[in-house]
Amino acid sequence: QVHLVESGGGLVQAGGSLRLSCTASGRTFSDYAMGWFRQAPGKEREFVAAINWSGDDAEYTESVKGRFTISRDNAKKTVYLEMNSLKPEDTAIYYCAVTGGADMKYVLYNDWGQGTQVTVSS
Repeated sequence: QVHLVESGGGLVQAGGSLRLSCTASGRTFSDYAMGWFRQAPGKEREFVAAINWSGDDAEYTESVKGRFTISRDNAKKTVYLEMNSLKPEDTAIYYCAVTGGADMKYVLYNDWGQGTQVTVSS
């Protein structure tokens, strides 16, 4: 019912920037909130950021506030994560997901796609 493709990851030095993209298909993208999650080696998957259906409300986990910005382009069915001032602890596989409108940390579907690897060196 949903297909998500993440892209834009790579290897970057601490302090650098990356812009991740997630393109959706299989349902009406603009009807849903979207979130970014990440999973580092040996760690549980954690919430990073989410944005509501219209793009006028967003929330972030404390560790990325002021550094990451989530946005979306409903015409392109794409959600973005602009990542600035990257730190080694940001190293993880980043996934996007369809999330709830009332609670944007709640994942509606367990289709995470392949994810995109972000590696930050010091």
